[in-house]
Amino acid sequence: MSVSRTARRAVLTAALVCVSTLAVPSTAQAAPLPPACQEALLETLDKFPVVDFTVPDKVKNTMTAQVLGMSEADQAVFTEVACAAWNTWATQNGQAVATDLDSRYRNAAGPVCNKFARSALATIKKHAPNVPAETREMERVAKTVWRDSMEKLAADATNADCRTAYNGVKAGW
Repeated sequence: MSVSRTARRAVLTAALVCVSTLAVPSTAQAAPLPPACQEALLETLDKFPVVDFTVPDKVKNTMTAQVLGMSEADQAVFTEVACAAWNTWATQNGQAVATDLDSRYRNAAGPVCNKFARSALATIKKHAPNVPAETREMERVAKTVWRDSMEKLAADATNADCRTAYNGVKAGW
């Protein structure tokens, strides 16, 4: 069963913010997602109301490409139980995560790629241990997307500071 770009994006959003962020227009018909995963698609970003934290376009594009290439097995980890646990956790912890992301982003040295990479990974490391056990398989997929994305960004970076930043966080949390 193939999942549309929008559905895959939702899946990554839920996993990454448990871990940080991403909306691609759908060109294919989506396989039905469980209701809690549909909620994650529509509401997760609202649960993490960042002010300053920014995901660079290159990062969004690279992560989106990784999500679009997810296997059906990886897509299958986004279950009603996992997404419901995620939604509850995000509602309860979203403001604290957003505050942490914003603070770390403001305090990280520029350029934006470094500010993003360092603040995202530090916040993920801080909060990931508290994410419900039911989301661990989604987190496993998110870790793979993160690692593969950071490796690609580092390899493609023309700016030495960005290359160093992406290499520095590619191992993940």
